[in-house]
Amino acid sequence: MKKVLMAAALGLASLAHAADWDGAQEPFAIYGNAYYVGPQGVSAVLVTSPAGHILLDGATPKSPAAIAAHIRQLGFKVEDIKYILTSHEHFDHAGGIAALQKLSGATVIGSVKSTPVLASGKANQSDPQFGSLTDMTPIAKTHAVKDGEVVTLGDLQLTAHYTPGHTPGGITWTWQSTENGRTVDMVYADSLNAFGLNGFRYGGDQRWPTAQQELKASIAKVAALKCDIILSAHPEVSELWEKKARQAKEGNAAFIDPDGCRKYAAKGTARLAAQLASEKK
Repeated sequence: MKKVLMAAALGLASLAHAADWDGAQEPFAIYGNAYYVGPQGVSAVLVTSPAGHILLDGATPKSPAAIAAHIRQLGFKVEDIKYILTSHEHFDHAGGIAALQKLSGATVIGSVKSTPVLASGKANQSDPQFGSLTDMTPIAKTHAVKDGEVVTLGDLQLTAHYTPGHTPGGITWTWQSTENGRTVDMVYADSLNAFGLNGFRYGGDQRWPTAQQELKASIAKVAALKCDIILSAHPEVSELWEKKARQAKEGNAAFIDPDGCRKYAAKGTARLAAQLASEKK
């Protein structure tokens, strides 16, 4: 029930995908060296290189075995993952990371505010959903990056963009991928939805007084990114499955949508407006 309520709060076009976070999903190429390796309802993306690989997010605690199997199915080694990058510090995106770190030995990277949560497994008391969040297995080897910092591995360069608002420690990641001589700007967008539980108010709450202002700034930041392909922590919010349905006919170009980040940001703005309106009732 909690998943269904959360999905409804996201304002999703397809409730089925979000409600079944751990649903079976075959891995597939997105563009160039980027691959979808997560379950159906929450994203995990592998970015590969000869020097090693980077995994973005680890989904729920039920997902690590499937994610590892997907990576191997694509012909890559889990042991070659050097970094696991996080979007935000909730169990549906980070709950599987501890197990994936044990399999790979990777360093887990988050923000200054998310890494204490990842290391302890305990939610930040400023989180708008605090009190309703499931504890996570603590992660042994974490590293905090600064806003704008670049994570480099061989030829890979992934840039951290702090995007707090859904949580205090959210990060959106950007990089470039090349396929058939065409280089595109890739965005792995953190959740931008205002969703408070246990009385949290984006209109003003002592637990995080600047939540609304920070979320608005994050929405504007994502809207302004160089963005040919957007992937999001909840895949259906950036219309991944509609694009995937066109892949057989159009190839990986089906995922290219230069307006994708702006459309994603607009959904965040609409969700915030709805949240603020509900708080006034």
